[in-house]
Amino acid sequence: MSTISDSQDKTTVATGDIYALARHYRFQWEDAQQCYVLLFPEGMIKLNGGAGEVIKRVDGQRTVGEIVSDTQQAFPDVADLESDIIAMLDLAIEKAWLEKRN
Repeated sequence: MSTISDSQDKTTVATGDIYALARHYRFQWEDAQQCYVLLFPEGMIKLNGGAGEVIKRVDGQRTVGEIVSDTQQAFPDVADLESDIIAMLDLAIEKAWLEKRN
């Protein structure tokens, strides 16, 4: 099992970990913004295309490894997606957008 952590070791994401959206966030496509967003009681976070593609796969059931694999299959022409996906998940965990389920 591989483990990748951010430079300050605040968060460690392992390929076998399972995450879900934190309870106070809702993920959706926002037509007005033409992007995926995270809605929460105090506002909205606009996600860039890559972040939206990762977060939409976080469902509380799939492992990080499965999310990486699914995203790589969806975007086969993009090299080295795993490190970008892990970095995105690290950021989302640090910002408390995601909660660990296992």
